[in-house]
Amino acid sequence: MWRGFFHLLKKDLKLMLSSKFFILTFASLILYSCYINFIYVNLDQKIYPVYLYDPQEKQVTISDYIIKVEKREDFEIACTDQYSIGIDLSSDKPIIYMLACGIDTIDHYRTIWAWAVLSGNVDGKAELIGTNSKEMKSRREITAEFLFFELSAVGFLGLASMLFKEKQMGVIRVHGILPVNRVMFILSKLCLLLLSDLIFTILLTVINLGLQHGIAVLPTVLLQAGILSLIMALVGFFCAIRLPDFKQFSLLYLVMAVFITTPVFLVGQTGVSWDWIFYHPMYHLFTEMKAAYFSIARNGLLYYLACLGTILLLFLAAYRTLTYEMAKEG
Repeated sequence: MWRGFFHLLKKDLKLMLSSKFFILTFASLILYSCYINFIYVNLDQKIYPVYLYDPQEKQVTISDYIIKVEKREDFEIACTDQYSIGIDLSSDKPIIYMLACGIDTIDHYRTIWAWAVLSGNVDGKAELIGTNSKEMKSRREITAEFLFFELSAVGFLGLASMLFKEKQMGVIRVHGILPVNRVMFILSKLCLLLLSDLIFTILLTVINLGLQHGIAVLPTVLLQAGILSLIMALVGFFCAIRLPDFKQFSLLYLVMAVFITTPVFLVGQTGVSWDWIFYHPMYHLFTEMKAAYFSIARNGLLYYLACLGTILLLFLAAYRTLTYEMAKEG
């Protein structure tokens, strides 16, 4: 039995090597790490830039936080990013000029900040809590987000691409005739993909958080990465077996990327609030991944039982679909 399993592992490993899977994964690791270390952590965007249009020179004292603009045209263009705030002093009373960002709370804060800058009352200090510096917080956040979307894509596409290649080679047809253990057929692919994802997780975490911080969060991060990897791989396996060709599968992946992962990203990154997002399964996987990078305990036993149940149900669905397809091919 184990001899057959190791034969399947060897065959799947050769398939992954021939499809340049590991090269693409390594290239993603380098690309993400370079972006985080050389670009993202060096971004120092000033919070809510304030532009002042004062053609009559009414404002005598100008705060360091104010950017003065001479032309009305430039003033309006500068405030079109839904982030900056403009103060128009061309009329009798100061007028706040800005485009709404879509979130009333943020627009309210932008307005308060603009009035505070205009009056020069910007000396208030907030109490600092937590142990993460701004750079480390940024590193944890962006690494968690990159890992989530990388594993979502790799798990779904990686295993599916292997199956479609095996379909083209006639491997599924051959296995439909030969007495091949279908459970081992699925497990061999899952094991290789899971191991690859866990190694990728370790390298991405340690490179971008540093050895000390990376090792500290790895136990919980690896657990979340393993859950996400297995779920997405099984979904990809089921869809690849069920769909007749890669074109239909690509269309399904496009739908998944736009309508499933995009809302999760918007809520997690931009602060957009939707009540229904709580019922989105990927949202909980995403928030758990980010919480793991900050060593925050969120959901308890119920979450892990739900994940385990989902993995078992997906495995059963993949097994039954594979059995049906092999019987049809045989």
